Amino acid sequence: MQKSLKTEFLGITITSPLVLPAGVMGMAFSGFNISVENGAGIVTSKSLTLKSRTGHKGPVVAEFEGGFLNCMGLCNPGIVDGIAEIDQFKKRSNIPVIASVFATNTKDFLELTKHVNKSQTDFLELNLSCPNVFDEFGIPLAASTEEVHNIIMAVKQISKLPVIAKLSPNVYDIVSIAKAAESAGADALCMINTVGPGMLIDTKMIKPVLFNKFGGLSGPCIKPIALKLIYQTYSAVNIPILGMGGVTNGEDAIEMLMAGASVIGVGTAVHYRGIEVFNKINNEILEFMEENEYKNLKDIPKLEKLNG
Repeated sequence: MQKSLKTEFLGITITSPLVLPAGVMGMAFSGFNISVENGAGIVTSKSLTLKSRTGHKGPVVAEFEGGFLNCMGLCNPGIVDGIAEIDQFKKRSNIPVIASVFATNTKDFLELTKHVNKSQTDFLELNLSCPNVFDEFGIPLAASTEEVHNIIMAVKQISKLPVIAKLSPNVYDIVSIAKAAESAGADALCMINTVGPGMLIDTKMIKPVLFNKFGGLSGPCIKPIALKLIYQTYSAVNIPILGMGGVTNGEDAIEMLMAGASVIGVGTAVHYRGIEVFNKINNEILEFMEENEYKNLKDIPKLEKLNG
């Protein structure tokens, strides 16, 4: 029986359910290319701001048992140059691209949306949840149902593309936030962003490992949190979820699908298993499907939804 990883996300057929998340391979179109050549079904830009940002002073990344801590600080070339890289990639590939954008208010999100509207991008992601810029911007927008609702509603009025709301795990009630995004017109949700922020200490130097002191957690250690929040949200909304957080192998990806995700982000695993990780996980999903006699991804069952 022929197995297929083809699936549909927001009206577009993709060859694999695996997504390159924002920031993992930088912003150059070559990073998109190599991800696609190695099996990614969708690629995402870095979170772009109206003007370029250099990000935080290094060190900005630290590995620990179970994952990574990072405080990149939203370094990016700015929306104009970022869109140029996306358009360059789209001239060479028909693989869908998510343009991720970040701002701190509705006005700036609308300006970013206007730029994306003029591009060859397929989807617009509103990053409402970056946890490692507390020093500059305070609590993420995704912590407020009102802010989430108002920003998404305003963007939906002018966006020519499906809108994906990227939510934060660092909130008290993610279901309320997700429902606010859905009611405002979000076409899909992206979750979860990194957890935290957290801190690591250099005991010999007696100072934080990261120059910025705090950073967001990613990697295998956050998978149980991601699965729980995705499952809760899947039980409460009727829009698709781009699920991510600690996916390293095919078994992790299957868990994400069963928890309610429609497609799966693979980020930190690029460090652990190389850029070939997308093909490796694709093959591991196919092996699982073969063992369990599932012909298509849709055949893989979801957990029964929570009541109430």
